[in-house]
Amino acid sequence: MAHLTISNVTLSFGGLKALSNVDMTIEPGLITSIIGPNGAGKTSMLNCISGFYHPTSGDIRYKEKALTHASPHQVSKMGISRAFQNLELFSGLTVLDNLLLARHQNLTYNFFQAIFFYGKASRIEAENRGYVEEVIDFMELEPYRKSLVGNLSYGVQKKVEVARALTLDPDILLLDEPMAGMNLEEKEDIVRFVMDIQKERGATVVLVEHDLGVVMDISDRIYVLDFGEVIGSGTPDEIARNPKVIEAYIGED
Repeated sequence: MAHLTISNVTLSFGGLKALSNVDMTIEPGLITSIIGPNGAGKTSMLNCISGFYHPTSGDIRYKEKALTHASPHQVSKMGISRAFQNLELFSGLTVLDNLLLARHQNLTYNFFQAIFFYGKASRIEAENRGYVEEVIDFMELEPYRKSLVGNLSYGVQKKVEVARALTLDPDILLLDEPMAGMNLEEKEDIVRFVMDIQKERGATVVLVEHDLGVVMDISDRIYVLDFGEVIGSGTPDEIARNPKVIEAYIGED
């Protein structure tokens, strides 16, 4: 059964259609990439999946649960988390504190338990801290755990952004251009973590990325958007031979 199905999704802003009758199937345990020229609707698609936008029409379902009109908080609780292209971190807090804050939805104790910090409150806090420490170790962020995020290099901040999304222990991880603005070494680092997230943690990855070489190397399936429409889908080899994709995205001689 498909992990996530996107059926006939259209997203309009006034007279402008950002997405038009988009169909996608995200299979469990795979890396599925969404590519296309600037303005093709890639981030708009992630916004619809994650609840930041609600489609004008169409249907989005995750494990048969409707996401079409769900809020970002509800989507997150269902097991879908997202790393943003523009960093959504607290620059004045440490790496550790940023990741602990990302676990706030797991803090299910009540006000009085929090005040006296006993029983359920202390147990849940310990569990959350343990999981965050595991993610820090997995993402190799130990040297930076007590550093203020605003003092870190851009490449490390992008790793922290991915770690923040991973801290929610997602079934599906949405990555919006996680390698944007990075040098070659930093890109290789992130690519390794994306593959490890899929293989070692068993997460389904949905990747929006402009680096076509990376996409072709690590993707199991690719969808190509152009002017809000899907113009091609398939394996990397199938996409590389698709004439519509070559014309719209890669370019013809």
